[in-house]
Amino acid sequence: MRGKFEKQTGLFCLINLEELVPGEHPARQVKRMCKQVLAEMSTVFDQMYASDGRPSVPPERLLMGWVLMALYSVRSCRQFSERLRYDLLFKWFLDMNPDEGAFDATVYSKNMERFEKHEVSEVFFAEVVELARRHGWVSDEHFTVDGTLIESWASMKSFRKKDEPPPPSGDRNEWVDFKGEKRSNKTHRSTTDPDARLMRKGPGQEAKLSFGLRAAMENRSGLLVLLNLTGACGKGCRESTVALDQMQELGMRGFEPRTVGADKGYHNREFVQGCRDMQIAPHVARMNKRKVAGIDGRTIRQESYRTSQRIRKRVEEPFGWMKTVGGFRKSRYIGVARTNFMAQLVGASCNLIRMAKLAVHDPPVFAAA
Repeated sequence: MRGKFEKQTGLFCLINLEELVPGEHPARQVKRMCKQVLAEMSTVFDQMYASDGRPSVPPERLLMGWVLMALYSVRSCRQFSERLRYDLLFKWFLDMNPDEGAFDATVYSKNMERFEKHEVSEVFFAEVVELARRHGWVSDEHFTVDGTLIESWASMKSFRKKDEPPPPSGDRNEWVDFKGEKRSNKTHRSTTDPDARLMRKGPGQEAKLSFGLRAAMENRSGLLVLLNLTGACGKGCRESTVALDQMQELGMRGFEPRTVGADKGYHNREFVQGCRDMQIAPHVARMNKRKVAGIDGRTIRQESYRTSQRIRKRVEEPFGWMKTVGGFRKSRYIGVARTNFMAQLVGASCNLIRMAKLAVHDPPVFAAA
């Protein structure tokens, strides 16, 4: 029998948000772990706000909102605020009543400076890593380092000579013809985002204004343990310096690195010798016809080297997740500081969704872990 289309006739409706979300939904695990992390950050939040005055939107709710934006590929804070009005899953995640109104998108922009000043995103990322360590999901000895490029919001039209005066009319659309002009980071700078640098991912590829995102991944579960965004740089020595600094930072955080896997971009004397000086085995992919002291047959014949080379490719998975699901292929913010702030939040969200799966299934066991 064909059903009849009827208009909504109910005047009142009782909704239990806990019953609407399935028990096996991964958002439940993510929400539970978010609350554990935010509970550890309570003292940081106390320092951010005055003891009197009008109550603000809880910072815990704002951070969990950013996590939702990354998990559900929400493009902007304004779109998130609009969706929060009618998405019951979002309200359940933020512990809001179904009839509670959504906060305005300007709350994020007004609190951004306060969050940056107290390095909230870096603390949040570090607490997520500590939570994973307490569960035994993180290796303390075996790691992988790698980097990728995050495209800047600035356009190529804004990449002008450093000593070039602005157009007389003030209209930047007059700067449209740069065909045949040789441009480099030494002579040019973006007028929209001066922190962005002209970079390309490889020979023959298009150069774009970008930032450099460097990460250190532990090899047991593929979780990011360090994440830093700086100005892009194409020289291998610079990448090696950042990676060595990350190894030192891991030591200060209680880790004991024994091996570090990397691709061919790290096959240079600075990185290999720096790892040897810190008593870390550099499991670096070798470039043909390049000889570097410290990487020879005694290293590559070991089973641990082959294991590190196999697992190191997993670092591309969080990079891919951040650029696709997390919407971080292209930054929506200007400057290194604010883009790094969002990188930490998106990277922490990537870890949380991975940890939600590990909470249900045991992590894979590798020989190098």
